[in-house]
Parts: sequence; structure tokens; C-alpha cells
Amino acid sequence: MSSNSIQTVGIIGSGTMGNGIAQACATNGLRVVMVDIAQAALDKGLATVAGSLDRLIKKEKMTAEAKAQALSLIKTSTNYEDLKGAQLVIEAATENEPLKVKILQQLDALLAPEVIVATNTSSISITKLAAATKRADRFIGMHFFNPVPMMALVEIIRGLQTSDATHATVKALAEALGKTPITVKNAPGFVVNRILVPMINEAFFVLAEGLATAEDIDAGMKLGTNQPIGPLALADMIGLDVCLAVMNVYVEEYNDSKYRPCPLLKEMVAAGYLGRKTGRGVYTY
Repeated sequence: MSSNSIQTVGIIGSGTMGNGIAQACATNGLRVVMVDIAQAALDKGLATVAGSLDRLIKKEKMTAEAKAQALSLIKTSTNYEDLKGAQLVIEAATENEPLKVKILQQLDALLAPEVIVATNTSSISITKLAAATKRADRFIGMHFFNPVPMMALVEIIRGLQTSDATHATVKALAEALGKTPITVKNAPGFVVNRILVPMINEAFFVLAEGLATAEDIDAGMKLGTNQPIGPLALADMIGLDVCLAVMNVYVEEYNDSKYRPCPLLKEMVAAGYLGRKTGRGVYTY
């Protein structure tokens, strides 16, 4: 199966990642079937895509005709049966292993043997998820970054069982979506988060040691390393609880003390200062 043999992409989940992937597929001429448990969630996901396309029209990066064409390619459903016409199904449900396994086993039983199944997980082992299916050779990780329509990167993660043909098809598809894929072996954090989250954790150590103010730490990293946002402001965006959870996974999986979560990070999470979503993290919103 080559990328041009993928005409229809199924997506499980219509949240931030699911609707972003749907937009990327539809604006590049692929049919999309977006499935979620509730129609309200699907309507919200579709409205998000429409709003995103409206902003592109405003910036003159898209015509009203192109918007209408893209939206006409997205079908929503609360029924897994509607995924039967897809050549690739991407699972983009909540980051919860038992939930993902349940969804993947449902898909596995329903889809034709040649259909490729991908997961958009950012932290769960691809090898382990693949083993829960009967198509481990046709199972792969496709880790998109948020916001999906804007971010050029897709990490393509091979489980131990992923075939070369599956990898080639998915890599070609990512390129057809205008993305730049990087190929990664399965390991906690893959590549980007493995480097990024410990860097955020280190910024908390620097803050806790009183070496500089939060503003100066962020200014230093922005101006000194050309990052568009400082690590502490980024932590507030991601959610301090999420950053802590990721560090805890690394400590557990690698059994290496270099991944020890910063005590200040743990304290702030305990206080409920989780970042933008709670109105207060390192900064107050």
C-alpha cells in the first residue's frame, strides 16, 4: 500500500488532535471519517475546523471555495462501522492506555486485514499497543504536534513489529499532508518530548535555586537559543501536571535519576497551580 492508495482516513477522537488531523487531511484532498462517542463532541470538532479555515481565509491563505471543499470531505459519525471504507485509521483518543487498547481491539476486529492502524499517542509504548492487535506489522505511531495544521513535524514511531511497507506508506502520507516526518524507534518520549520535557524540568530547578527570575529564565532561552517561547511559559501551556506525569514515566521506564522531577514542580502541582488551564502556574493568567 502506497500513500496514494490512501484515499480515506478514519480518525478516532474529535478533540484538539483529532480535529487538527482531520483538517490536515481534508485540506489536502483526503476523505475523512471522524468518529467520537458523542455527536456534541463531533459538532464541536467540526466547528473548530471551520473556525480554523475561516482564519486562513482572513489571512488570504485560503479561498471560501477551498474551505467548502475541505469541509465536504469530513464526515462525522458515532459508529465505528463507518470506518470500514478507510485505508488508514488514526486513533487520537485521550492519553489513557486501557482506553486506547479497548479502541484498538474494536478497530482490529472490524477493519479489513490490510488496513493500517496508527496511534497519535505521545507517551504509550507503540510495541505494547501493537501487541494488543492482530495486525502488529500494520500498526505504527503517528505523533502529530499541536496545533496540527500549523506544526510541520510528525514523529513516525516504529514498534518492534512494524513492517517496512507500513512505515513507507505512513511516511509518504505524512509528506502528502505537507508535513516533515522523522522516523523514531519506540522508547518513552520518542525524540522531541524526551529532550523537551527534561529541559522544562531543568528550568524549574534553575528557578527553584533562585538563579534568575522566571521572566529572565524564559527571556534567556528565547533570546539565547531562538525558541519562540520560554520553557516555563511552555510548561504553563502544556500543564504542569502533564510535565510532571511525563517525568515520572521517564524515571520509571529508564530507571535513571537524571529524570528526577524537580521538587518545585511537584509542589506546584500539589498546590493546583497547573498553568493556563487553572489561571495560575509559573505565571498568573
